[in-house]
Amino acid sequence: MTQDELKALVGQAALDFVPEGAIVGVGTGSTVNHFIDALAGVKERIVGAVSSSDASSARLRAHGIPVLEAQAVQRLPVYVDGADEIDGSGFMIKGGGAALTREKIVADLAERFVCIADQSKLVAVLGAFPLPVEVIPMAVAQLVRRFAALGGVATLREDMRTDNGLPILDMRRLSITDPLAMEAEVSQWPGVVTVGIFARHRASVCLLGTPQGVRRLDFAAT
Repeated sequence: MTQDELKALVGQAALDFVPEGAIVGVGTGSTVNHFIDALAGVKERIVGAVSSSDASSARLRAHGIPVLEAQAVQRLPVYVDGADEIDGSGFMIKGGGAALTREKIVADLAERFVCIADQSKLVAVLGAFPLPVEVIPMAVAQLVRRFAALGGVATLREDMRTDNGLPILDMRRLSITDPLAMEAEVSQWPGVVTVGIFARHRASVCLLGTPQGVRRLDFAAT
């Protein structure tokens, strides 16, 4: 199976986690696009969706699925999103698609985070994928120095801004052995809007697309 076929497989499988009459949290990216397309086939079962990006919102609306603002809801039963990396504890690196801040906001509303990914995203230790960090522009230089002090190399993602109008630093050469501690540390640095470590908002369930079918990983609540 191709990588795209594996993504379609888990996108369809995620429908099993969408309750009848729900408002669904929807993430961003190529795997989530498959979920949105699958969701369109059962759209009469749901009230609508809260989206983490302008791109996902546009795709949802094109399918006739109502998109609600995050501030219009108090809680979501489920948030479905992909990951750039996920480890055996459900900790993730996210933000390759530059939507990490809004993804964390929507994930924070959700009772359950369902991660959908192809099997290549499962890793023993986070950090091979460059860690995205959304930042305030005036802090870029000092944040590059802070990451260098940790042994990392941070580079500005060229010619892009997030949906919030802000730049992203991508940090390389780090092995993230304690995702919770690193997320807490980097999040408090002045100038950091959001770090793409999803440890506090880790996955509850991961659906991995494999040539043998969908592999489900369940992570114990903390």
